[in-house]
Amino acid sequence: MPLAPLSLRRGTNAPITAEVRELGGIAGDRQVVWVELGGETASGFRGVPLSSVASAMIENAATTARIEGLPLVVVMASTGADIVEGIDALEGWGRLAKALVDCSGIVPTVLVVDGPAVSGPALLLGVADLVVMTESSYGFVNGPVMVEEFTGVAVSVDELGGAAILARHTGVPSVVVASFEAATETVGLLLDYLPSSVDEEPPRWPTDDPPDRRCPEAGELVPPTSTGSYDVRKVAAAIADEDSVLELRDRWAANVVTALATIDGRPVGIVANQPISLAGTLDIPASQKAARFVAFCDAFNLPIVTLVDTPGFYPGKDLEWRGMIRHGAQLVFAYARATVPRICVILRKSYGGAYIVMDSKTMGNDACFAWPWAELAVMGAGQAAAILQRRATPEERAAFEADYAERLLNPYIAAERGYIDAVIDPADTRMEIAAALETLADKREVLQARKHGNEPC
Repeated sequence: MPLAPLSLRRGTNAPITAEVRELGGIAGDRQVVWVELGGETASGFRGVPLSSVASAMIENAATTARIEGLPLVVVMASTGADIVEGIDALEGWGRLAKALVDCSGIVPTVLVVDGPAVSGPALLLGVADLVVMTESSYGFVNGPVMVEEFTGVAVSVDELGGAAILARHTGVPSVVVASFEAATETVGLLLDYLPSSVDEEPPRWPTDDPPDRRCPEAGELVPPTSTGSYDVRKVAAAIADEDSVLELRDRWAANVVTALATIDGRPVGIVANQPISLAGTLDIPASQKAARFVAFCDAFNLPIVTLVDTPGFYPGKDLEWRGMIRHGAQLVFAYARATVPRICVILRKSYGGAYIVMDSKTMGNDACFAWPWAELAVMGAGQAAAILQRRATPEERAAFEADYAERLLNPYIAAERGYIDAVIDPADTRMEIAAALETLADKREVLQARKHGNEPC
């Protein structure tokens, strides 16, 4: 499939190629529109200015991908808009950004950075669905020179926007890999979980892992005490098909896990509270990370499996002043408008507002399961006693906590009232999710006609 003539031109000051390429993967071969900007060297891609010609070529490639229903992959190594060319370079970059936004929610867009991504082009990383960065790459809007000039603080390129720094503090890269070769392989793997366009279903993976396989190890991972920690990624791995879990943004907001996986060969998105980080509480970065991932899954027809174990939102004046209300609402908004099949499993704690935002029945999930020891309440027994029994004796307080736990901290009250569909044996979790996915395979929702919602930010 040839691209339009403009995409086959080369800029005199910017090495760039654009082609339809075939990527092999677990789920079969896949055609993608593949663009490379920058000159390849022994140490990676050499950064080049983004000229108006280069922008027009990438813009045309994006338009081709959208019209033909093909994923768009852009390999970028750019030092920013071409200073020498002037306003034409900025105009070209603006049209390119608009073309990428036009692809959003229609075809998957993946940006690979193997070198610099500086100034305006760096913002394209925030527009793309997925970003793969090599360890030697970096990105920022304002570079070290500008930072020192305006703030008086000297900072290195790696300290300001190295791939490791961005992965840890910003969540810009979805995945960080060692080399360009590894990045190419990762792109193929990421696309294995996704349809080529919104008009298709995700490809079914071949698997020898039976859907009715019991997974007793999932429940055995959870400590007997409600405050004990464990790695929820191991629970997800026990439930999913063998070796199918691929975590995204693993270094950022570690108190929530977002991962792609398959169950019975069906690609799904997994959102899970992580008890080994901040006890699995939700803060601003975790809310942003989970909300963006839920929206991404919903855009490309990926069912969402939510694993819940959280005592609530992380308290603190700093978080409140930075907008915990607005950012927590992002997660509410993402789940409430998602139309793909949604399955929630409450592993242990689900308290307060976090119970609602982690895809509760109120948010519209299709199936909600709980493990027998799950605790669903406004808050834990100790917290309730601290508020309601402030003037009680220690004996009275202990009696209150015991009564509170017995009457309220169990999943059966919620099940009786229809807030939970079933209390299940943890060993049957994979089987129950697989059965629910089979039942929901043909789920379709008719949405109210509107331009778009007013998403909190």
